[in-house]
Amino acid sequence: MRAFVAGATGYTGREVVRLLVEAGVETVAHIRPDSASRQTWETKFPQMGALVSLAPWTSDGIQKEFSQRPPDLVFGLIGTTRARAKEASDKNRETYDMVDYGLTALLIDACETCQSKPSFVYLSSLGVGPESSSSYIQARWKVESKLSQSDLKYLIARPSFISGDGRDVPRPMERVGAVVSDGALALLGKIGFKHTQDKYTSMDNTQLASGLVNLSLAGFEHSVVEADQIRAAVTRE
Repeated sequence: MRAFVAGATGYTGREVVRLLVEAGVETVAHIRPDSASRQTWETKFPQMGALVSLAPWTSDGIQKEFSQRPPDLVFGLIGTTRARAKEASDKNRETYDMVDYGLTALLIDACETCQSKPSFVYLSSLGVGPESSSSYIQARWKVESKLSQSDLKYLIARPSFISGDGRDVPRPMERVGAVVSDGALALLGKIGFKHTQDKYTSMDNTQLASGLVNLSLAGFEHSVVEADQIRAAVTRE
């Protein structure tokens, strides 16, 4: 089996790469050619045992990559951030619609034209739906809609709050918020709302990656999983 991980240098992506390699999957970690951390990950990924792709984010670039190393699994873990958008020289190219939706849509199109017809694992978000006014959520809803209309097998994961150590840019307020909300959810769990606790409690990148990898290797057709199902898959053999 061969997996292609788009968004491999991200908080969750790097753990997905590591766990896939540990599971014996030939893993191709994609690095955006213009990534500020390109040199770091060009060294780290091979040390993990992964292959590196620097394919340009164009239809021709990704299709050429897939023709040379046809994947069986493709992970769409792409996302921009507000901080990256602020720092970008061309802010129109670093929006949720251009990155989170646009690049993922390009990836889906490449999978559909790929001879191996890979299965697609997409990292979405809790609360995704057509009515949200959030541009972040809207981008993910558009991806989910595109996947559901494709002829690919797909696994859509909607985790809750993702928080923990190891981010490239520390987010202290995020950690405080996670600790406070997790504490409140723990109390709810003790009084009988265990499902609510499992669905909304935060998880770190290792927990999320473990759930994604275990679910993807177990096989899927057209699945949408929420945080409690991801959490349940973390320790699955």
